[in-house]
Amino acid sequence: MSETRTGGAPIVFGDDVNTDVIIPGRYLVSIDPEELGEHAFEPLGPDVQEHLRRSDVVVAGRNFGCGSAREQAASCLIGAGIKAVVAASFSRVFFRNAINTGLIAVECPGAVAAVDGATPVWVDPEAGVVEVGERRFSFAPYPQGIQDILAAGGLIPYLMRRNA
Repeated sequence: MSETRTGGAPIVFGDDVNTDVIIPGRYLVSIDPEELGEHAFEPLGPDVQEHLRRSDVVVAGRNFGCGSAREQAASCLIGAGIKAVVAASFSRVFFRNAINTGLIAVECPGAVAAVDGATPVWVDPEAGVVEVGERRFSFAPYPQGIQDILAAGGLIPYLMRRNA
């Protein structure tokens, strides 16, 4: 990965944010991340959507992405301009969908607890570090295979490059 550190302004959510809230089912007819990004977090209202569009990082509590296994829950965040999701924990399916679509997703409960909503949040998945202001929190860095998938922009681009 050439530039591993990413992030900036966060938007903060609590526990158990499910995929129906991230992207409502009525929009699943699309697979275009930008189109889906227009509807990210729509059930929470226009103020939340406006804040999302000013953000680079989603920060959430436990079990982020629970619910259905829709890949669009991860890709809509990319379409909305989100660079990374930092959570206390993820639904396993959401975590894998995030990696497969090229979205950085890291579990780092300490960093989540330190976020106040106004302090920038930076993620370096290669180094295994989340920075919240001046504070640094460690997490297990991604294995090389996941780093390679993220560097390629997701699983499909990774496989296309590998098989070219």
